[in-house]
Amino acid sequence: MSTKAIYEATGKKLLNKYLGSTAAECRCVSVDANTNWNDLIANNRWLESERLVVKPDQLIKRRGKLGLIKGDVAIQGAKDFISETLGKEISIGHTTGKLKHFIIEPYLAHEKTDEMYICIYSNREGEVILFHHEGGIDVGDVDSKGLQYSILIDESFDDKKMETALLKHVPADRQAHLSAFISKLFQVYMELQFTYLEINPLVVTSNTVYVLDLASRLDQTAEYLCASKWGNIEFPPPFGRDAYAEEAYIAELDAKSGASLKLTVLNPKGRVWTMVAGGGASVIYSDTICDMGFAAELADYGEYSGAPSEQQTYEYAKTILSLMIKEKNPEGKILIIGGGIANFTNVAATFKGIVKALREFRDHLIEYKVSIFVRRAGPNYQEGLRVMREVGASLGVPIHVFGPETHMTAIVGMALGKRPIAPPEHAELTTANFLLPTSVNVSIVIPIRDMSNQHTTKFDEERKRLNKSTSLDQELAVKSDDSNTATNAPSTTSKVNDDIRRLNLTRPLFSNTTKAIVWGMQTKAVQGMLDFDHVCRRSQPSVVAMIYPFTGDHKQKFYWGHEEILLPCYKNMADCMKRHPDADVLINFASLRSAYDSTMETLKYPQIRSIAIIAEGIPEQLTRRMLRLANKQNVFLIGPATVGGLKAGCFKIGHTGGMLDNILMSKLYRPGSVAYVSRSGGMSNELNNIISRNSDGVYEGIAIGGDRYPGTTFTDHIYRYEDDPEAKIIVLLGEVGGIEEYHICEAIKSKRIKKPLVAWCIGTCASMFTSEVQFGHAGSHADNDRETAIAKNKALQDAGAYVPNSFDELGDLIHVVFEELKRCGQLIPKPDVLPPSVPMDYDWARELGLIRKPASFMTSIVDDRGQELLYAGMPITDVIKENMGIGGVLSLLWFRKRLPKYATEFLEMTLMVTADHGPAVSGAHNTIVCARAGKDLVSCLASGLLTIGDRFGGALDNAAKQFSHAFDTGLHPADFVNKMRKDGELIMGIGHRVKSLNNPDMRVVLLKKFAKEHFPATPLLDYALEVEKITVSKKPNLILNVDGCIGVAMVDLFRNCGCFTHEEATEFIENGALNGLFVLGRSMGFIGHFLDQKRLRQGLYRHPWDDISYILPESM
Repeated sequence: MSTKAIYEATGKKLLNKYLGSTAAECRCVSVDANTNWNDLIANNRWLESERLVVKPDQLIKRRGKLGLIKGDVAIQGAKDFISETLGKEISIGHTTGKLKHFIIEPYLAHEKTDEMYICIYSNREGEVILFHHEGGIDVGDVDSKGLQYSILIDESFDDKKMETALLKHVPADRQAHLSAFISKLFQVYMELQFTYLEINPLVVTSNTVYVLDLASRLDQTAEYLCASKWGNIEFPPPFGRDAYAEEAYIAELDAKSGASLKLTVLNPKGRVWTMVAGGGASVIYSDTICDMGFAAELADYGEYSGAPSEQQTYEYAKTILSLMIKEKNPEGKILIIGGGIANFTNVAATFKGIVKALREFRDHLIEYKVSIFVRRAGPNYQEGLRVMREVGASLGVPIHVFGPETHMTAIVGMALGKRPIAPPEHAELTTANFLLPTSVNVSIVIPIRDMSNQHTTKFDEERKRLNKSTSLDQELAVKSDDSNTATNAPSTTSKVNDDIRRLNLTRPLFSNTTKAIVWGMQTKAVQGMLDFDHVCRRSQPSVVAMIYPFTGDHKQKFYWGHEEILLPCYKNMADCMKRHPDADVLINFASLRSAYDSTMETLKYPQIRSIAIIAEGIPEQLTRRMLRLANKQNVFLIGPATVGGLKAGCFKIGHTGGMLDNILMSKLYRPGSVAYVSRSGGMSNELNNIISRNSDGVYEGIAIGGDRYPGTTFTDHIYRYEDDPEAKIIVLLGEVGGIEEYHICEAIKSKRIKKPLVAWCIGTCASMFTSEVQFGHAGSHADNDRETAIAKNKALQDAGAYVPNSFDELGDLIHVVFEELKRCGQLIPKPDVLPPSVPMDYDWARELGLIRKPASFMTSIVDDRGQELLYAGMPITDVIKENMGIGGVLSLLWFRKRLPKYATEFLEMTLMVTADHGPAVSGAHNTIVCARAGKDLVSCLASGLLTIGDRFGGALDNAAKQFSHAFDTGLHPADFVNKMRKDGELIMGIGHRVKSLNNPDMRVVLLKKFAKEHFPATPLLDYALEVEKITVSKKPNLILNVDGCIGVAMVDLFRNCGCFTHEEATEFIENGALNGLFVLGRSMGFIGHFLDQKRLRQGLYRHPWDDISYILPESM
């Protein structure tokens, strides 16, 4: 989610709605290929009576200079212009696209001197209004000559200050209404969560203000706040790129999911397709593909992250595969399934979804000659890679699979033929190997590679730079007080944070005694933190309490190594803070809707020095308010949209670092010498891996978050690393968008940063795309050339940072710097230690297939574990889609069979005819009495159901048993009747209190008729009817009643429908399935009686005396 541009027509309709009388109405209509001109004119009569202006409405800049505006024309002229240009392909710079969407407005005749320029845009500190008294297509460099008025976050808009700052060159007779317009425009800008709004020209006459050309962007993350104000907003694709139905489908999936699913189709005819996990990783894969010369062949950009389910990943993979097979390429196609090392996503679960899609598209993959390259790591990655290797062998599709032992982007070179395909490496230590207790007294060491004979000219140059570096010729001393820090910092750099920021840099952010509070019921994250504490040999847990306002105060059970401990969970934050005054970190797992309020509440407590906000998608206005207050109170804010950070051997935030296997593999249980800062949470884990393989490991790492306005910046953390004597090397993983990296450049030049800084900015591919692409992080968007990754990398290198040629070489360069520091004696590698073993959780051991345990329960009728509920293996959507009805559901849940249509209809008929038989029967009577006593529905229903038995309603099973036994043993109907009379037993299913041969029960008539017409055979029903002939000859009310009819008919159905064996049919009867039909049917009637009594407001029932026969003894 990010700031997104909207159509000019959409923006003007919003301004019409909210600007009121401060501006003239912006009348406009939109036109595309589907427009019906007659209807359009009929609904907008001004189109016929006024002169018009028509122009494309497709986010195209400088339309006037490009000759794309047709003004002062009648409706026919507008039609002709659109007819000539609709669908026409034009090129703007290196972007080529078709004109498809237009806007028509009234033409406004005015003087050139009436044209002005205004733009409101947001930045980290607040909003800026940029104004120039001259506007139009020839306005020129308005950034340098325009006047500015800045409004800090939460500051009130001051009309007088604004007028003084902006309107000094505006004619006096126009200042008053222009001032009112600007004031109202700013109010609308803030209330509707705009992030950019430019009007050029803004026509200001002596009477009013006219909005002519408008360009604007909205904060899409604020949709939940502004949906009623915005209405139905459409966010169009940038010019040069078509909107695809597949993109819309993935966007819909993303909106419904807590995970992140993104897809942008760049070139549907491209050979190279990607399916990458992680916002940062997805950018790096695209960078690498473009760097290798395949920008024109890159077909898509997208990412999936945030632990999507197997089904969601299946849908995502299926969508990409469906796009891949639309067109063939003689050279075949390439699918790169990549990703960094996941923090908490179950790799095996997501890969199972991908494998399901690959199996479904098997024939197409072979036909289109698709080669697949896979690289992934993280929780349960070994199982995921195993599944992927197996599917490659079975599908007949070349699939090359790699894990964390292979550099993240190495598969790109293999896939594109730039490097040989590496043979499978030795098996990595698995999660099980790492976590199961061991008595082997060896440490887990990943050797640092000897690159003495492998370095390139690039690395020779870096070695020479290192040898000449003054920062390595002297001891890397740390300034001990803030005055030194301030003196060494350049004025331009210090301005970044000097406005309201006075962060306390003298104390470490985290230590091995840091105590944290976790907001949210995130038990897995808390357990992960405690396990990290244990392997770091902390003496006490880092988490001291949890806050969860949706339950009362209670205790939560966790593991501390081998022991179980209880952590308090509080409903109220004030209680938590009062009882844990030594906690100075709060980790906020609140949702995007709650994160702002919970963070602002936290900032009321001065004991909290650091807050990590995990949620992604917090509206930017709310984020900046949090930042401003945090800065005022000297609180470090990490995030939003982050996984957090860690200090090796001391403390980690939430899921940072992933599971224990990765923590141990990356040696995060003890401090190294390299400190890093990144935007991407997923890439922070990849950096842990890269750094551990090319140095003595990580000292500290922070992911500041992917939003445009992270709580703390690269500068904040790099200054801390510079001042920390234990951090010897600094690594920066920057990103396209923003200018923060330039502050780092200034700090290097001014010697504020002296330690070796290895830096790389991802997003270099953005400059090679032919249309604008919004990457996975909201902040990954360049508004100008200076914000591109290429420009930043060059600036960093020019400033003195160590910048590799590509991300591929980042690890190698870290290794070179590390080895040089060792050689110079500036760095002594940290010794490795053997971490204590941590028992594996039962659930995770079962997930890995390490243990088995008999289940306490078994079920064979329903499965609720997957994406969709299954009834006897049938998805609930198919049950509804195929209109199976209640009878069909019964057939699945009761009998685990899909019975024929006539059978399910008969089941439904039995429910209907047994639903009720009046209020006088015992079950209904009990229900009514209970209802009148004021009891609830369930109690009343239970009261009625408990009367069901042999005497009332429970004769179905026994009737079926008696008639079946007589029929199966060959008893003649007369012999059966005589035997039952001789044995003194009643024939169940025969006899009725009211109905008789001359007054038949219509329910029985209907059931018999249906069975005779639809059942394959009815031998038992026929037998029962022969018995009835004998019994009614003795007494006319000894008829086959509804219980008996249903009982024998159901036996005929079981035995003759072809779905059951004789034994299975007998078992269902013995188990009481037939009585279940009566219970289910009659429950509907009992509930009806309950609701009827409530509706009639009947009081407590007391039985009348005259209906009771009192027969007490005369005396005792």
